[in-house]
Amino acid sequence: MPLRSASTILARMSASQTPEFRHVSVWIFDLDNTLYSSACGLFGQIDARMTAFVAELMDLSQPEARAIQKQYYRDYGTTLNGLMQSHGVDPEDYLRFVHDIDLSPLERSEALGAGLARLTGRRYVFTNGCRRHANRVLDRLGLAQHFDDIWDIRTTGFCPKPNPAAYDTILSRANAPARNAAMFDDVARNLVPAHALGMTTVWLRNGSDWSKQGPGFPVASATALDHETDDLAFFLANIRI
Repeated sequence: MPLRSASTILARMSASQTPEFRHVSVWIFDLDNTLYSSACGLFGQIDARMTAFVAELMDLSQPEARAIQKQYYRDYGTTLNGLMQSHGVDPEDYLRFVHDIDLSPLERSEALGAGLARLTGRRYVFTNGCRRHANRVLDRLGLAQHFDDIWDIRTTGFCPKPNPAAYDTILSRANAPARNAAMFDDVARNLVPAHALGMTTVWLRNGSDWSKQGPGFPVASATALDHETDDLAFFLANIRI
């Protein structure tokens, strides 16, 4: 399906069609390519450093390392998970290296800040990355004050999305039923376990290559995606709460 612009969404939103979120008290957001636009290329830096880490670890050429990096991502959910299981890599070394990036491409969004501020209840970041990276990104975006906590890959015991066990962990941390939670992510397959548990799901359609990569399963059918948008700030400003 083609991307829908904010103006197109607005035209479709009558009072009766406005997305209903009055049941939500726990708001769960992915970080990379969700709270900022994938067009800034920030995740491209992370992706390149993942390849560089694999190349150094295994003494491989860049193309060879990239092929293995992507294979681990498909097979294990994250490159890190594959490296830990297949090579005993220290996750802290890996996380420190791959997130050592330049954040200058990120720009503050007053509109997104306003959209987050109007949400009633608690707000969390749920990322397969690390807390330090999330904190740096949120600070750069001017959004840190809008979140109650960050659930990173350590929070889930290095069990990444879309492994269902990761979602059980974060719901336990939230101490709230899934029916009262909403989850936002740019990777559609990451929303499948959330929907299965009863969360309201919102897919950020950004068209990036990274959003399309990863495990082949679970397959994200339309039934697992309750809502979709290509403009998170606009979406948050217009939902019914």
